[in-house]
Amino acid sequence: MLIVTGATGLLGNTLLRQALARGFEATALVRKTSPYQPLEGLECRRIAVDLVESDLIPLVVGASAVIHCAARVGIGRSDMAAFRRDNALATARLAAACRASGVRLVHVSTVDTLVWGTREAPGAGDPAPPHALDTAYAASKREAEAAVLAEVGRGLDAVIVHPGFLLGPWDWKPSSGRLMLAACRGPTSLAPPGGNDFCHAGDVAAAILTAAGSAPSGSRHVLSGEALTYAEAFWQMRRVAGRGGPVPTAPAALVMAAGRAGDLLGRLTGREPELNSASAAISCLPHHFSSAKAMQELGYAPRPAVEAFRDAWTWFRERGYA
Repeated sequence: MLIVTGATGLLGNTLLRQALARGFEATALVRKTSPYQPLEGLECRRIAVDLVESDLIPLVVGASAVIHCAARVGIGRSDMAAFRRDNALATARLAAACRASGVRLVHVSTVDTLVWGTREAPGAGDPAPPHALDTAYAASKREAEAAVLAEVGRGLDAVIVHPGFLLGPWDWKPSSGRLMLAACRGPTSLAPPGGNDFCHAGDVAAAILTAAGSAPSGSRHVLSGEALTYAEAFWQMRRVAGRGGPVPTAPAALVMAAGRAGDLLGRLTGREPELNSASAAISCLPHHFSSAKAMQELGYAPRPAVEAFRDAWTWFRERGYA
């Protein structure tokens, strides 16, 4: 039996659907407040659980593997206590339960915990120490990785994977798909000057299922995608969506000024907006990584980013998001 946490999110839902299609018996661990729609019609058990408060050992005993996709995600610096609870503490408890039960854990982290690279010299997957550009999300995911590796030292069988920027169908919230929806809204779009690696959630899910079965314990694998500037990505997204118009690149100074304005708005409202000084700084930089190890060892085969954009847009249109 395969257990998937975060099974209503983009990656978790994609992974769960792939596992069921391959004939796996699967259980979805979800929050009590998670919507039912992402799991509707799927032949799997659904268990509502709080990974910080629930007794996890009875839930994982007998599983072939636990794939831990659940996480609090955000690009900002506020609510660090909530990020630590939902990411670091929840992962530490789940890793301890898996070790005690003799169950393999695949921990889904993020490339944000790694040393960043450029398109010409992509990051090789080396863990990065805490640094000035850390968001609450990145810092808490780094702590979560440390908790997993500590349990590996005590005998846990675990693998860590680092996905890039995911897009594709089954983005119910939507989560990362919000970027595409925003880029395709209006007669034109303005891109920040940085770049990212865009990957199809289906390709990443397939590689994770392979890692769950065969990757060596304690190993790390980057699951990134096609390296594009945001201007290039937005242009492709808009073409897929049937939108015309140019996609100019905004000056970094303008993006950073907008981020500082977002910080001010957050202080006034008590809620940090998506555009803040942290997200603005990150969007002005290249953010690229090599997936060569995963390609060689897991058979990871990332398709061109435009296919992820096309599949995501089709799904959004079919369900009334766009």
